[in-house]
Amino acid sequence: MEPLVTTQWLEDHLGDPDLVVLDCSVVQLPSGPEGLRFASGRADYDAGHIPTAGFADLTSDLSDPTSPLNYALPSPERFCDAMGVLGVGDDSRVVVYDGSIAAWAARVWWMLRWVGFDRAAILDGGLRAWTAQGRPLSTEPAPSSPRKLTASPRPELVATRDDVLAAIADDQVCILDAMPAAHFRGEQTMYERTGHVPGALNTPVRDLLDESGRFRPLDELEALHPSDRSARTITYCGGGIAAAASAFVLTRLGFDDVAVYTASMQEWAADPANPLVVDEN
Repeated sequence: MEPLVTTQWLEDHLGDPDLVVLDCSVVQLPSGPEGLRFASGRADYDAGHIPTAGFADLTSDLSDPTSPLNYALPSPERFCDAMGVLGVGDDSRVVVYDGSIAAWAARVWWMLRWVGFDRAAILDGGLRAWTAQGRPLSTEPAPSSPRKLTASPRPELVATRDDVLAAIADDQVCILDAMPAAHFRGEQTMYERTGHVPGALNTPVRDLLDESGRFRPLDELEALHPSDRSARTITYCGGGIAAAASAFVLTRLGFDDVAVYTASMQEWAADPANPLVVDEN
């Protein structure tokens, strides 16, 4: 199974006994005084999902409930336990999708890699492509039985605030900002302060996709990421979601040392001690 699968591939393999399909959707709510707001996509899942799919809830089961940050990483053991409840075991294959721009699905794909599981793929185009092609939906609960997923964590896939601070002064580390270009330039405020991490390059997550919501061809993605594939690369965004989509693309392109700064701008911009700049392109 390739890391990116088509809707036809998925429909052909829905009956495979080792295949677990997970809807990872999170929905955006109207912005309030506190800024961006999101909620679980479970209601949309209940209204219609890809047959056999379970629901992977990034707003609760797959996050650390004790953290003040949204989507904070749970412990590897908590994450693996939640995946096990969804039917993911050590010998499973997993296809993840969402109803948006693949970033939520990419976050679960990346978290699976983080705990040492490499048999996962993203559905190209997600639920949008599936329904556009007239493929079937279901309102039935996922027919899963609990399995055991063993945690074999890869801590190098996670970047902390201190890692980013060190990377600013390290020419051997590339920092990649997945936020919209207007936010990167300081023209738009989505968090407590404007701007971007000094020295960061900007490749907005939406640039990774075409108008239909599918990932662009590899040659086009390569042109967006000209940096050294052997160099360590740290991706960030607002809450470590779009950054996971960047990490997915970089991994497909052959970058072999990629980490996601999971706390991202929600942590970085909140602390005035963390530098931000607005005068770079």
